[in-house]
Amino acid sequence: MDSENSFKKRKITHDLEGEGGGLLESLPGDILTDIFSRLPISSLARLMFVCRSWRSLLTQHGRVSSSSSPTKPCLLLHCDFPIRNGLHFLDLSEEEKRIKTKKFALKFASSMPEFDVVGSCNGLLCLSDSLYNDSLYLYNPFTTNSLELPECSNKYHDQELVFGFGFHQKTKEFKVVKIVYFRGSSTSYKGRGRIQYKQSEVQILTLSSSRTDQSLAWRSLGKAPYKFVKRSSEALVNGRLHFVTRPRRHVPDRKFVSFDLEDEEFREIPKPDCGGLNRTNHRLVNLKCCLCAVVYGNYGKLDIWVMKSYGVKESWGKEYSIGTYLPKGLKHNLDRPMWIWKNAENGKVVRVLCVLENGEILLEYKSRVLVAYDPKMGKFKDLVFHGLPNWFHTVVHVGTLSWFDTPFDL
Repeated sequence: MDSENSFKKRKITHDLEGEGGGLLESLPGDILTDIFSRLPISSLARLMFVCRSWRSLLTQHGRVSSSSSPTKPCLLLHCDFPIRNGLHFLDLSEEEKRIKTKKFALKFASSMPEFDVVGSCNGLLCLSDSLYNDSLYLYNPFTTNSLELPECSNKYHDQELVFGFGFHQKTKEFKVVKIVYFRGSSTSYKGRGRIQYKQSEVQILTLSSSRTDQSLAWRSLGKAPYKFVKRSSEALVNGRLHFVTRPRRHVPDRKFVSFDLEDEEFREIPKPDCGGLNRTNHRLVNLKCCLCAVVYGNYGKLDIWVMKSYGVKESWGKEYSIGTYLPKGLKHNLDRPMWIWKNAENGKVVRVLCVLENGEILLEYKSRVLVAYDPKMGKFKDLVFHGLPNWFHTVVHVGTLSWFDTPFDL
């Protein structure tokens, strides 16, 4: 059935691209919208260039959504090896044997050749300059639209940054959160081999997806109430970004903290009673629209705890247990394959990406190999795609052709 559906999608795309003008005159807009919604995002991106009417229809907010979804996502592969950064993608809504890795042309590469992916939300990526930390871009890889965000007026020379990026369905606003930790004139000290940043500021920038008059400017929310682990927000769930706190000298307990994109307040989230979460052996992730905690053990083993009712401590439950697995691609490329398990407990070996439509869990091993795990059968399957980079960081992305309705006043 999947093969038959895939063939129909390819035929529809071929017919539309070859005979778009004639079909457009004979088909009502509602029928076209229904046809477009069945196609993968990569096909829709090509159809944008058939005619202006189609481009307008495809880029209207909420009018057309592709077959790309959280269970059939695009995988964006951020590659920073060997030198200049690149961005590739795999469209998992395509038939598996036809999936090929494709590379995006980055228009902003000359001004920001090295970047990190802060987050993906509603078809847009937020990218930060990994060299100088002074540039942020919003980017739609399928339309090639990009927007350089303004610099914040409050700048600190010696700083540590934690980013977040998300969209709130109720307010219809994107927000970029920048938490800055910096050294004051006489309040910093060096402990445990690293500089301690005693001062902080939470900065936020709001972008409406549809408002016709808006100017972009950073706002300060004051001092950060927590010291977070130095990595971008790991999960956007229920309109909230989620972070993990760093242990403090006299308070070793790590906390799960949310930032509400509507009221812009930090709140603590109850943790599962699984033990061991005061170390660095866990990551937060969004799986099937639920907040999940991935808890790592020895040799790449991991448990996935799911909060089925958001904010309710008693709703935490262990849904998956995944055992040790060494992908064939790593066996062939490592002289000493067992060294892979070094630092396995802090999530640097296995990353949980998403749950696919067939119930399999998509995993990334050592930034080298993609693996599908079947929790019912307990079996692993290495995924091999043509053109896959040697090293990459996978971002789960639901592609759209949307962009902001009007230009911004910078």
